Amino acid sequence: MNTRPGRDAVLTLLATLLAFSGVAALPARSGAQEGLTGPVEYCSQAGGVMRARYPAYDTNGADALRLAGERRFCEFTASDGSRISVALDTLNAEAPTLAALAYRDPPKPTPAPPSVNPSSVYCSQLGGTDQFGGVNAAGGGWVLADLPAPPPAGGPAAGEPDEVLAMCVFPDLSSIDSWGLTYHAAGIVRGADLDPLFRYQPDEARRR
Repeated sequence: MNTRPGRDAVLTLLATLLAFSGVAALPARSGAQEGLTGPVEYCSQAGGVMRARYPAYDTNGADALRLAGERRFCEFTASDGSRISVALDTLNAEAPTLAALAYRDPPKPTPAPPSVNPSSVYCSQLGGTDQFGGVNAAGGGWVLADLPAPPPAGGPAAGEPDEVLAMCVFPDLSSIDSWGLTYHAAGIVRGADLDPLFRYQPDEARRR
């Protein structure tokens, strides 16, 4: 005779243990978030496109050094051609991330010297970084892993993703592109308004 507990009994037992342990339930999802499971599917149904990118140093030179690792990003493009990218795991996080908090409640940017990239300065102001090897002329960024062809002179064609992106990476490893974050702090939405698209949605009482 099979004495293994049934699936319903196991689920009931787990629910009881969670109730007595004081573990809070995950926040309910609403709107575009209902019925979404996998990160890639979530990105697609939210209106974005998944892009795989790898980190590279000396992207301002002729022979950039590809570094270890690869991350997936969800890229949103607006009708005006503007774009914003956010790490797939940041968009899909079911708890708050530093990148989402910085986007939702952005402090006013500190004015940057004319010769300095203002998006990099703002990223640093928020406690993140988009610099490879410190402040230098070599540059670095997140390179598109699957380039169909060499990018045209002057940058990508309309509707094509940028070959290299500067991503603001926070201590919790949540990431969002530096320029999109900086523009949003100035009241300009690039690509899409990410506020309602982040999977984690704080309750209204906490957002007042």
